[in-house]
Order: sequence, then C-alpha cells, then structure tokens
Amino acid sequence: MRCSVARSLKLTNCTRTRGKKSTPHCQPADPPRRRANKQRGHGTYETDRPPIFSVVERDSGTVRFFVGAGAGSNDCLHVVESTVPTGIAILYSDEWSGYRRVESELGVAHSTVRHGRDAAGSREWARDDDSDGIREVHCNTCEGAGTGLRTYLRVFRGVHKRHLKYYVATYEAMTNAKRISSILIRRMCRTRKQSESADAN
Repeated sequence: MRCSVARSLKLTNCTRTRGKKSTPHCQPADPPRRRANKQRGHGTYETDRPPIFSVVERDSGTVRFFVGAGAGSNDCLHVVESTVPTGIAILYSDEWSGYRRVESELGVAHSTVRHGRDAAGSREWARDDDSDGIREVHCNTCEGAGTGLRTYLRVFRGVHKRHLKYYVATYEAMTNAKRISSILIRRMCRTRKQSESADAN
C-alpha cells in the first residue's frame, strides 16, 4: 500500500476568503473582512485560515481530508498516525519540517521529494528510488486532490470556518464514491444523532 500526504500549506488557500462569513460583527474594532485573508505563513483556526490535510491511498485512490486547528508538527503526526498503517505503507511527502518525526516516532516508512533548489539550483518534483522506471516519490496526487477541493469551495465565495469541516466531508464523500448512489445520499443525509448512535453500536 502506498500513501502520500500533501503539505497542509498547499490547501490553506481554501478558507482564505472569509473565515468569519455570516458572523455578526457588532464591535467597531472587529469589522467584517472585505477582501481575502492575505496573512503569510501557515494558517491556524485562530487566524481564520484552518489548514486542511489531505491523504491519498494510491492503490485505491481513496482520499481523506482533515480540517485542523493548526499546521504544526503534532497536528501532522496525529493525521499520519490515524490514517497511515505502520509497517505496510510508505508515506510520500515533501520536505516540510512537520514530517521529520514521522519515521522516528510512528515507525512509518517515509520518503520525501525536494521542491526547494539544491546547491546546483535544480529542483526535484518526483524521484525513482527503487529503479523500476516509475517515479513514485512525489506528493502530486495530494496536491491534485487539494486543487479539486479548492475548486469545489470556490463557488461558495467563502466558507465560515465553523462549518468548513462539513463542506470538506461532503466533497470527500462525493470524491470517494465516484458516482452518486442512494447509499451515498442516505449516508450524507443522516442526522448527527443517527450518526452518533450508529457509531456507538
């Protein structure tokens, strides 16, 4: 089984438009935002740019998205630990520092691709480690999944950060189902109480 995880920063643009959309702004010191949130760096829930982690299982094509409170190393480890099985999967990612502890602390095999320039000034987008002619070390699959999610969210012209996880879950369900069926519709229409009772059983 081959898994790849994209850097969460690739997907933080999803909620840059309006993190507080539809929230009443009664205080003059807290006006509504008229333009996109242009803060640089990793987003957090507090800065109205919740990061979205993506994990793609390459053999089946199953995509999982996680809306996080932050994009730190501990958040990354939690996502990897809950999705990537130890011992039978290889995690492919870029060289973001948040992934450095994956192999040492979780025991997950990890290979990275270098997007930054080396001493010679060249960049690396994909690499063939096992010399089989296939460049398997890359995170393009996750970046492509993130592009689809961004396109899906763009039509809403901003999503409130409190409800972002529901939009993301809807897109994930539609992507993994490949086609709309009655089973998918029943699954997406369940109320919260029904979901909790089913999970308890």
